[in-house]
Amino acid sequence: QVQLVESGGGSVQTGGSLRLSCAASGVTFSTYCMAWFRQAPGKEREGVAAIYPGGKRTYYADSVKGRFSISQDNAKSTLFLQMNSLKPEDTALYYCAATWFTLCRVQPTPDAYKSWGQGTQVTVSS
Repeated sequence: QVQLVESGGGSVQTGGSLRLSCAASGVTFSTYCMAWFRQAPGKEREGVAAIYPGGKRTYYADSVKGRFSISQDNAKSTLFLQMNSLKPEDTALYYCAATWFTLCRVQPTPDAYKSWGQGTQVTVSS
């Protein structure tokens, strides 16, 4: 059974940085796509970043390109999201998600991801 536990959220000022972590169990990174999604109040959940089996190919939403970086530690079964130059519009609940590689798409969409963490709040103040 897949379990995902996020941590690392918090409150920062504009321009600050945070590093989110997702401890994964029941997942093998070589056969799962992993992604970070976020959802702000009143908005749809959106895919922020994804990393594909093998760890070489990644995806970033246009809104975070050049500021966020997704990575994984295979030995620790942990997924990371390094967030730099944070903006108020990055404020949201951030979720870690996983799906079997056959369900992966070029752009991560919520319906394709079958396992979810509980979320960690990121708040960026101006």
